[in-house]
Amino acid sequence: MARLIVKSPYIKGGGKSGGGGGAGGYARYIGTRDGVEQLPSGYMGYMAERPRSHGLFGDEDNIDLEAVTKELDDYPGNIWTHIISLKREDAERLCYDHAAQWRNLLRTHRNEIAEAMHIPPSDFRWVAAFHDEGDHPHVHMMAWSAKLGQAYLSQDSIRQIKSKLTNDIFKHEMLYTYEQKSSSRDELVREARAEMKTLIREMRQSLGNHPEVESLMMILSSQLETVTGKKKYGYLPKDVKKTVDEIVNQMERFQVVDDCYQTWWNLQCQIEDFYSEKRRQRPPLSEQKEFRSIKNAVIQEAENICLGKVTFEDKGAEVMANQDATDISSLPYNLWKLWVVADDDTALMTERSRAAAQIIKEAENDDLYAQYLTGKLYQDGPVLIPDSVEALYWFEQAARQGHIAAQYETGKLLLSHDPEVHDPDLGIQWLECAAQNKNSYAVYRLGKEYLKGRIVEKNSVKATDYLTQSAEAGNQYAQYTLAKLYLEGHNQEQSRYWFTQSAAQGNHYAQFFLDRWDDLKPSSVILTATRLLHHMSRVFQEQTPSPSVHGGIQVDRKLMAKIREKKIAAGHKPDDYEDNRGPSMSM
Repeated sequence: MARLIVKSPYIKGGGKSGGGGGAGGYARYIGTRDGVEQLPSGYMGYMAERPRSHGLFGDEDNIDLEAVTKELDDYPGNIWTHIISLKREDAERLCYDHAAQWRNLLRTHRNEIAEAMHIPPSDFRWVAAFHDEGDHPHVHMMAWSAKLGQAYLSQDSIRQIKSKLTNDIFKHEMLYTYEQKSSSRDELVREARAEMKTLIREMRQSLGNHPEVESLMMILSSQLETVTGKKKYGYLPKDVKKTVDEIVNQMERFQVVDDCYQTWWNLQCQIEDFYSEKRRQRPPLSEQKEFRSIKNAVIQEAENICLGKVTFEDKGAEVMANQDATDISSLPYNLWKLWVVADDDTALMTERSRAAAQIIKEAENDDLYAQYLTGKLYQDGPVLIPDSVEALYWFEQAARQGHIAAQYETGKLLLSHDPEVHDPDLGIQWLECAAQNKNSYAVYRLGKEYLKGRIVEKNSVKATDYLTQSAEAGNQYAQYTLAKLYLEGHNQEQSRYWFTQSAAQGNHYAQFFLDRWDDLKPSSVILTATRLLHHMSRVFQEQTPSPSVHGGIQVDRKLMAKIREKKIAAGHKPDDYEDNRGPSMSM
């Protein structure tokens, strides 16, 4: 691959610069002695006296040597002596084998070079000379500031200069390379997306058994108890940060995390890198800035341990509740036929819409089953446009006629965060109504609410009573949660009993506790690695490259959010934007 070499040493200006004279003296010397073979020790003289030199150039066509040499004689600060070189074959192919091309390049980018050197453009001074010789035609560029104390140059700054010049010199080749490889790169992105999606799904469904992480999390929770102020990674003491980093690196030992991280890293390494000649080594996950949000997730989980926060691993509960509630075997035959068509994803939309219209007609005639089904149609779509107000209206009509599932749905919808229907007090009333009618999911939800204490006043006794009722009715999620409560209360006999009941119904979390029975820790600690895996799956999801948009602009996630905010402020709808995000790669 073609490469640009940039080296940036510096010398002291003014005074004597070796055995000959100061920089100014050598400038005067080269003005009167062209083509001198002997290399003087003064750097400006060295550049100008190199054989076949084309002389000095800068911002102006005619360099005033007298003024330059005087300025350098009087200047006590550092002068940077950039050496910028190409291979002979690259210089000839790209027309960088004569001074005019280099002069135009440096003039074009002089302000960017000044910025990299932290010099205001108005204070930036420079001269350069080109030498077309050997295997590496090159320029020597001297750069300094008109004001002392402004200029300094870091390794990152040197890379910045190299990047700007490389992009310009090789721009046509880079465009050609991109066009040639775009199709294969798109295929690479598609393959990486597919692989990461599979791994993320596995990560999300994994149960993490990692004793080292559990021990470190207990240490971290103790450390956080002594921390005052913000409990965010950037504000923590060094020893606490070290614990967080170690936890993240331990999580990397899960095979699914390691595989997902490696897939992401491999994709990054496929990016054409014209700026680095070194092979990139994959850093530990804790050092990868794109995934630093994992660290605050670790801290949050450690705080949950401190607070003894109860968690609910019941993602499938609502699915099961909906399946039980829409058991079509209990529907009247005429509604059964209509619902089969309306709920059929493979049927024509016209047929589904016709069936939905007939269900609504029956609902308007006070049929409680049709009213419940109409609520479902408005709640779920896609036959009807989702409308939470309409869904609540029809659920409540059926609930008032004694439809138990509708009572539960009414309560649940009123407890939702939808501002158009949010009414927690009324929601609790409807859940209590459904619970009195033996709806185990309503009883379970009430137990959860009394445990969390957000909508109703926290009441552990009431919570345990509701969870016990639901567990005895066969709700596996209530059985599992009740088992955890007994475990925290050190009643291992009851805890094991309910874990066993829940596991018998296929609850993998309950089985996970039974498998760890001989090495029990508090439930919040045992589930730490699992919960962190779920957090990490979301972070990896955010870092999954988006499909390529050929010829489009790639916009990152944070910039898209800012654009969206500005459009909303200007009166646009929240979804009134074009999502042109592509893979987070650049050339």
